[in-house]
Amino acid sequence: MPNRHTFLIKPIREEIESIISGLGEDAVIVDPFAGYNSLGNITNDLNPDAPTTHHMDALEFLMGLGDESADCILIDPPYSPRQVAECYRGIGRNVTTQDTQLSRTMSMVKKQAARILRPGGVAVCCGWNSNGIGKSLGFRLESVLIVPHGGGHNDTIVTSETKVVA
Repeated sequence: MPNRHTFLIKPIREEIESIISGLGEDAVIVDPFAGYNSLGNITNDLNPDAPTTHHMDALEFLMGLGDESADCILIDPPYSPRQVAECYRGIGRNVTTQDTQLSRTMSMVKKQAARILRPGGVAVCCGWNSNGIGKSLGFRLESVLIVPHGGGHNDTIVTSETKVVA
């Protein structure tokens, strides 16, 4: 079944746990859109009530991290302009047109993800497409998990990619 907390969906959680377990105990796992159920250890969410290490805009959060400082990044943003608006309104923040321009925002997030990941690092991206970070930013696609939710619900697609270019 669909769940707004992506990492509580059993096959998705199992996939991410499997990836993380291969990174070692001291792995730095960054989650810029963490919410309440992150598997990361450096976490961020706009919502000040979320149990995260930071409460900032995701792009600003990523820009504050050092080059090649992470072993893994988990990217699970709001998937649609409606979801962005719900997140912002849920914390009493005004929503602007710029806030809902997801392709522009995600392009910048992906560039920052590529910058902070070490060579050999893993990017896990969740959404309604399989774009991931991409070959043009130096990543090799390792796996694609498609989780159907039935009825009129969109599938959740999870890509895993390895950074191959520094």
